[in-house]
Amino acid sequence: MAQLLILTASAESEVLPALHLLSHRFRVIAAEPASLVNAPSADLIFLDARRDLAAAKSLAKILHTTGLSTPLIVVVTEGGLAGISGEWGASDIILDSAGPAEIDARIRLTIARAQETSSPDEIHASGITIDEASYTARVHGKPLDLTFKEFALLKFLAQHPGRVFSRDQLLSEVWGYDYFGGTRTVDVHIRRLRAKLGDLESLIGTVHNVGYRFTAATEDNFSATTR
Repeated sequence: MAQLLILTASAESEVLPALHLLSHRFRVIAAEPASLVNAPSADLIFLDARRDLAAAKSLAKILHTTGLSTPLIVVVTEGGLAGISGEWGASDIILDSAGPAEIDARIRLTIARAQETSSPDEIHASGITIDEASYTARVHGKPLDLTFKEFALLKFLAQHPGRVFSRDQLLSEVWGYDYFGGTRTVDVHIRRLRAKLGDLESLIGTVHNVGYRFTAATEDNFSATTR
């Protein structure tokens, strides 16, 4: 069972009616950059392009240029097929009239292809590249000067985009169960990490009275609302 995200600007009808006949879990959100800031993580994204190809294409390009690693399937009508090109950066396309068997097959195959082509040693997220093999990280190609714990903290958060972790959880996951320091250590490392990320510092959002999360960016100049 896959976790799906459906981006649509239409409230009039279901994007893929037959999807309800499958066991996959999905969430529908507005097809606009602002909505993507707090969007939940997903295995695959469906983008509704049935009514406004130009707007859907612009959003697809934003997703592609901001380092989207989640596979994207564009939903179109028969007449919209001619407007789809490689510029969209989509993994696949599907007609809104597709039946449950076809939808399920495309979901499975698209996710499988994405897993096969992704590098096991690198994480790409919102302009950041994290190389697990060499313990290095880059922002828009520029190397970051990180300590080992800063790297481990950034890697862990980036591996779980959108998920909120308490300070105690981060201590356990990054520093280990045998670490006896206080949660203040997490705050200090988060502050230093944000400083080194520069204009991408908002990728690490604060959820007050809870903890921290990695928030995928949608536009270079868009600030996370959780900061």
